[in-house]
This record gives sequence, structure tokens and C-alpha cells, in this order.
Amino acid sequence: MHDTGTGSTGNTAQPSRRTVLAATAGVTAALAAAGPAHAAAPDDSRLRALVSRMTLQEKVGQLFVMRVYGHSATAPDQADIDANLKEIGVRTAAELLAKYRVGGIIYFAWAHNTREPHQIADLSNGIQKASLELPRGLPVLISTDQEHGIVARVGKPATLFPGAMAVGAGGSRSDARALGRIAGSELRAMGIRQDYSPVADVNVNPANPVIGVRSFGADPRAVSALVAAEVAGYQAAGVAATAKHFPGHGDTNVDSHTGFPTITHSRELWEKLDAPPFRAAIAAGIDSIMTAHLMVPALDDSGDPATLSRPILTGILRERLGYDGVVVTDSLGMEGVRSKYGDARVPVLALKAGVDQLLNPPDLDLAWNAVLTAVREGELTEDRLDTSILRVLRLKSKLGLFRSPYVGQGGVDRTVGTRAHLAAADRIAERTTTLLVNEGRLLPLSRRRYPKVLVVGADPASPSGTTGPPTGVLAGALGELGFTATALSTGTAPSAATIAKAVAAAREADAVVVATYNVTAGSGQKALVEQLVATGRPVVAVAIRNPYDVAQLPSAPACLAAYSWTDVELRSAARVIAGRAKPRGKLPVPVQRADDPEQVLYPVGYGLSY
Repeated sequence: MHDTGTGSTGNTAQPSRRTVLAATAGVTAALAAAGPAHAAAPDDSRLRALVSRMTLQEKVGQLFVMRVYGHSATAPDQADIDANLKEIGVRTAAELLAKYRVGGIIYFAWAHNTREPHQIADLSNGIQKASLELPRGLPVLISTDQEHGIVARVGKPATLFPGAMAVGAGGSRSDARALGRIAGSELRAMGIRQDYSPVADVNVNPANPVIGVRSFGADPRAVSALVAAEVAGYQAAGVAATAKHFPGHGDTNVDSHTGFPTITHSRELWEKLDAPPFRAAIAAGIDSIMTAHLMVPALDDSGDPATLSRPILTGILRERLGYDGVVVTDSLGMEGVRSKYGDARVPVLALKAGVDQLLNPPDLDLAWNAVLTAVREGELTEDRLDTSILRVLRLKSKLGLFRSPYVGQGGVDRTVGTRAHLAAADRIAERTTTLLVNEGRLLPLSRRRYPKVLVVGADPASPSGTTGPPTGVLAGALGELGFTATALSTGTAPSAATIAKAVAAAREADAVVVATYNVTAGSGQKALVEQLVATGRPVVAVAIRNPYDVAQLPSAPACLAAYSWTDVELRSAARVIAGRAKPRGKLPVPVQRADDPEQVLYPVGYGLSY
């Protein structure tokens, strides 16, 4: 399916005050929360009373967080209705809530939930209305993956910030806190109250295919400080932050989406390397923690993934680290959690391990009925369900969902993608760009000496609903800074013919900027850079994902690390190239030599300036 753009949401009007009062009457009466809107959250006795009145089926539903296709809760496009019928057996989000009473819904761009901010707010309101109008209806905890950088579900015109490794290069806790506060305020304005961010994994494996630049870096102390700061920012904005992926996904060369990784760290190494950011998140009052679908034999030698491990989730996370907040699984559709047990066993085993929220099972009906059957047959007790439901309801109460489940369009206009927020993102990005090589002081690039610039290189699909492609964004930014810049996309695997075309174009330019994306020893990208350098034109390489590219590009006279190909980071790189900003980022990960990975080429903290 293809999202053709914005349009009518099918439930565009914000619910009236009368509708809100009618829909929430049962909940507010049960809670009897006295006082003004900012009064303390209802106490546990009132939440327990809500739980006591729920049917077993409602309790089971409250544990699930599910995807659903469509831009509207009641009137999605026909293609999205068809996708919902095929995957979930319902037509709409409203029908999903009526049939399964799910406690949470997760938004994805590919599910067409996040076209633009006003539509997102309407969708959130439609979901809340559909749930609250049900018998004993409860507000829904709406979540998404808004990490920023290369993983974000809400794109322009919302504010998009540098990703975690870029923030790690900036090294500023106040920037991380501001990112969380601003991004959280925008999510909340659109009705999203739980963000699956920040990534608390310490990325010590350059070959990590799934974390990489989503991590703040390789130093557990630095990562811990930035995780705690971002948590504080998000939660000050009234959005639940989620530290992920416990007990740590930073040292694997297997993607848990497609395989079953094993972390070989000793218990001692885990305590020193992987645990500190999660301890810091807990100390910062983190609202939720997401599990990892990987095996850590030093913590549990059963062969089970951490998501299904009682020794890890209850023994370590709950009892050892003292965490009593919400534990949410990573997506149950990922191969890492499905490889050992069937889809009917996974949710039951996750609950037995200590999980509270079951995220995005591939077959909701199968998973929902499996939990229901496990309770009826005595494998799970109803008390066990009640414990998790109470945690989820406490979080919903803390986030104000019982008092104020709806959002207004005025709040969207006042908050999302404002000029002040966009300027803050640019300022933060400007402190992250890292200069690694600058032979002969090529940079900053003189507009008088090199007025005509060719921008070539990789053009991966634009992340996070940003403008893209990267070569076009870089060329546009350099053009605004006074250069005559043209873009030529050469892709992530340029052929000999493509390289020849780029070389010919380079001969007509005064200087060349080449965007690189995860360069390997035998890649066409490396050959491209070498042949561009051979033209005699000055070449500036900009690593637009992993900073490790510099080790494969010894011939390039200037190398920068941008850590992502989102607009905000590419604009920052352009300003650094042009000398409008000084490079201030420092490597948050070490870069090893390409010919001898045991040797460090550039250590953590390395970075040149002007």
C-alpha cells in the first residue's frame, strides 16, 4: 500500500465537551478524582476498583498494544480496511477496540497513521472516543517509535531532531533534555503519550546491524547521562519515555528483526557496560522499559530470549534493579522472539517472565486467546494479570489520560513544528557534526576558490518523513550558503558506469562533496571516492550514517561524520563545510583501522575544529 498524502480524516472535528463528558462518565465516576485538573492522580484503591469491575476478556485486552491501519479511527481508506481485515480481522481502530479491548495502540507511518499533525490528533481523539464509549471503557495509551535520527514515525512538519549518536557527539545533557522536552510536547499535542525512546544500548560493535547510530555511543557513563537527560525531558512534557532494549542490544552482529542474537558478555561485563544506562533511566524515574529479543547466557542460560526470561525481567530488572514501572516487549512479530516458541506461547511466556505490555503480535486473535486460555486453565492467574494492568493504569493516570484523554487542534498549531522548535533542532544539530580529517585545511571550503560544487553519493530512502534525497538536501543547503551546487545521486552500490559519470561531472566542478553510507572494503562507494580524489578536485566525504566510513576512505582529504541523513543533520554538515559553523562534535564511538580492527584509528572524544 502507498500513502498518497494528506486528506480528510473521517473524524476531523474534535469531540465536543458533552461527548467527552458522556464518554468518560463511567471512568470519572469510578475514580471520583476531586479537585482541579492538576490535582494528584487517583490513588491505587480507585484504580484497583476499576480492575475489579473488568471482565477477564477486558483484562486480557488491556495487556496488548496493537498496530492498526488507517488515518481515521472510524473511516480509513479502503486499502487500509482491507489490510486490517487481512491481518487483524477488523475493519477499523474502533472495531479493534470493541472486539479486543486493547489497552494501547502503536502508530506507524507505513500503517498510514501519521500523515500530518492535525490528522494524527484527530486519529488519537477518534481512538479515545471509540474506547471510552464502550462499557467500562478506558482511555488508550497511544505510542510510537520517535527516536529521531533514522527512526521516527512522525515526520515533517513536526520537529525532527538529530539521532542519538549525533546527540552523543554533541555530548550535551541540556541538549538531550531539550530534545526530549520539545519532542515530547509535540507528541503529546497529537495525542501520543508513550514514546519508545531513548535507546539505552551501548553500541560497542561497529558491525551492529540494528542499533548503530540509534545508540548514544560506546561509553556507558556518557550514554547513561544522555539517557537520563532525555528521559527527564520527555517526562517533563507529559510523555512516557521508554528505555530500550533491556538488558542491552549494543554488542550484536545479528538483527533481532530477522534472527536471534546472542550477547556473550560475562555477568561482570554486563554490569559494567550494559547495565549503567538502564540504572540511570530507573534513577531518573523512567515510566517504561522495553525488552530485547536476544539471549544473554551469562544472565539466563536457558536459551530463552530476554523478553521471555523470568531471571532477567523479574530477577534482575524488577528485584535487583528495583524497577516497578511498565515493562513492554519489543514487537512480538520479530524473529528473535519467535524462533524458539510458537506465536501462541510467546505472549504467555512473556507475562510469566514479568512483562506488562505485549507489543504488536503478528496474530492478535491467536495471542489474545492464548492468554485467555492460559488464565482459564490455570497457567496464569488473574492476579498476575491484575498486577500488570494496575501498572498500565497507573501510567495512564500519571499521563492524565483519565482526566483529559483528548487533544485540541489549537494545541497542535501552538506546539508542533513551531519556528522556535525548528530553530532549537538546528542549534542542537550544529553541535554534533564531527570533523575527522582535514588535510591542508581544506575546510572550511572557500566560496571564492571553489564556487562550483558537485554533490554525489548515496541516497538511501529518506528517514522520518524528511525531505531527501540526501544529495539534494546537501546541494540545496550549500546553494543557500552561496555555492553553485548540483546533485548527482550515485547510490549505495555505484556501478563502474555510474562512477565514470560522477568522475566526468567532477571534472567540471571546483570541489566535490560525497555522501557515504556504511562503506565496506570492496564497495563501489570506496571506489567512487578514490576515483573522485584521482581527478585532483578537492573531495569532502560526509558519512551520513555510521562514522566508521572514515576508516575505509584514507584517500579523502576531508571527512565529516553527520550520523544520519535527516535534513537537520545534513544542513548542519553543510554549514560546517561552508564555514558558517565550526565543527564541535566529538566521536562517541571509537573508529578502528580498516586493515587492523584491533587498532583504534580515532578514539572516543576525537574531533577536529577550525
